[in-house]
Amino acid sequence: MRLTVLGGGGFRMPLVYRALLEDTGDDAGRCTELVLYDTDPHRLDAIGAVLAEQTKDRRAGLPAAPTVRATTDLDDALRGADFVFSAIRVGGLEGRARDERIPLGEGVLGQETVGAGGVLYGLRTLPVATRIAERVAAVAPDAWVINFTNPAGMVTEAMRRVLGDRVIGICDSPVGLCRRAARALGADPDRAVYDYVGLNHLGWLRGVVVDGRDRMPELLADAGALESFEEGKLFGAEWLQTLGALPNEYLHYYYFNREAVASIRQAPATRGEFLREQQARFYESARTADGGALAAWERTRLERETTYLAASREASGGWERDSCDLDGGGYDRIALAIMRAIARDERTALILNVGNRTAVPGLDADAVVEVPCLVDAGGARPMATGAVAPDQLGLMLSLKAVERATIEAAGAAVAAGPAAARGAALRALALHPLVDSVNVAARILDAAGLPTRA
Repeated sequence: MRLTVLGGGGFRMPLVYRALLEDTGDDAGRCTELVLYDTDPHRLDAIGAVLAEQTKDRRAGLPAAPTVRATTDLDDALRGADFVFSAIRVGGLEGRARDERIPLGEGVLGQETVGAGGVLYGLRTLPVATRIAERVAAVAPDAWVINFTNPAGMVTEAMRRVLGDRVIGICDSPVGLCRRAARALGADPDRAVYDYVGLNHLGWLRGVVVDGRDRMPELLADAGALESFEEGKLFGAEWLQTLGALPNEYLHYYYFNREAVASIRQAPATRGEFLREQQARFYESARTADGGALAAWERTRLERETTYLAASREASGGWERDSCDLDGGGYDRIALAIMRAIARDERTALILNVGNRTAVPGLDADAVVEVPCLVDAGGARPMATGAVAPDQLGLMLSLKAVERATIEAAGAAVAAGPAAARGAALRALALHPLVDSVNVAARILDAAGLPTRA
């Protein structure tokens, strides 16, 4: 089975390869050929060196490692693929740093996927993601696309307009939240069933069912248990008990926006600026070193995980991440679980970004939502969530309008040029709940120089 990774020179690629190496399933559902596509050959060289060392270090007795091939030709990468993982970053970390810094200059949140930064990232990414979907449809129409690319919700929705149900979006934030909540209850995370609803980076865990009983009320009643894991430390037991649900970590930017913005502005660098410098050092050393690329990657990865959400943690009192949250896995495990379920027709339940159909009342059938899904050879089907609390649905509807205005602006930029897209782009920025003025939205748009042609 052939797997193609778009953005194969990306920093997280060794996590995916590690999961592939550990897959002991039969050849019918196991990746035997891995194709890495990237626009930057130097990044491919660096990650290729890490993967080569991973192959040497793998445990004895496992099936043969997948053959690995790298290319900078998109059609060549896609042709013959059974699965395509899309993990691109249009504009690189320099683009991310600008997306975060420009809004901060106006006093509003600067973050990769949330607020104005997420809209700017979407405007730059969506034309490329749509073109990729069109090439998949042309040269690999039977492939399943698993989208890692942020902002994952709007990118998946845009790609679905070309590929339909054959594109599935993933994020590791809901999985991490669910597993931490189960552990706080003393339950086995793999035996629990989770009631989760939302959009990407805007969701709530409403129930943790263990042996047929929802134990969420028990968790909410125990302030000590609540504040024993990341989300409890971020939001505080009082607010979680008031909400009656556990929010995705990214909702810290909404519920504690003033504190989050102040913490980010006081930091010596935004997250994008930090990663830009950190990864520049890694790629240069990995590409030029004679051995030691894997060790350099592991050191860089651990530093990356240790500093994750540093500004939000500082804004909520300052605390360190638990060691169990530092292994860096998440996206890779979800993606491989989807691939196995489809290839082997092994039904599994996963929280994914898919078309709503009728799962979430109040949202239309085509809206991409992040909900528990059943996955098998037929793809991913969302499970009904039941009624959604008014405050949750209100935020979801507002953000869905922002996502769709961003998709509209990106499409107009390609079809008719930047001037034609400005209205939709301005609407996307100004309607975002975390942008407090139309004038601020206009200045952010002008400073970013977006939309632009793909």
